[in-house]
Amino acid sequence: MKTAFGLLAIGLLAAGCAGMAPSGPSAVADLAPTQGNNAAGTVTFTQKGDKVVVVARVSGLAPGSHGFHIHEKGDCSSGDGMSAGGHFNPLGKPHAHPTTADRHAGDMPMLVADAAGSASLTVELDVITVGSGAADVIGRGVIVHKDPDDFKTQPTGNSGARVACGVIRKS
Repeated sequence: MKTAFGLLAIGLLAAGCAGMAPSGPSAVADLAPTQGNNAAGTVTFTQKGDKVVVVARVSGLAPGSHGFHIHEKGDCSSGDGMSAGGHFNPLGKPHAHPTTADRHAGDMPMLVADAAGSASLTVELDVITVGSGAADVIGRGVIVHKDPDDFKTQPTGNSGARVACGVIRKS
């Protein structure tokens, strides 16, 4: 009987430890509002095998959907966020929904803000990396847009003005 309980305890401990496997490299972007806007928050990127877990927490948004992308330059120096350049697209793909295989590396699901203007998103993406390769996000920008992304209009998804910008840095 003791052996059975001992084996059960070891099995539960091993299962618990498997869920705590070390994470790969990580990065973070602190989002600040562009001129005349109030959106701010944090986006983290953690390598998990061949995928990257993206966790975003943003406040100060208008209720509803907002385009959300990684942009090519880690530069938020302009008041309108345009210094971050276009969507991060190292493989020369078209703009598309993040579930589409042929897409910009910077295409992410939309943020959806509640009535209080807060949005949360957790997603695993397979085109980007943290810390290595052509699709490395470190040193890039993150932009939250004013409008929803239609995931069709090239090359931006018709997402409108940039309401928040952050530079992705190693964490």
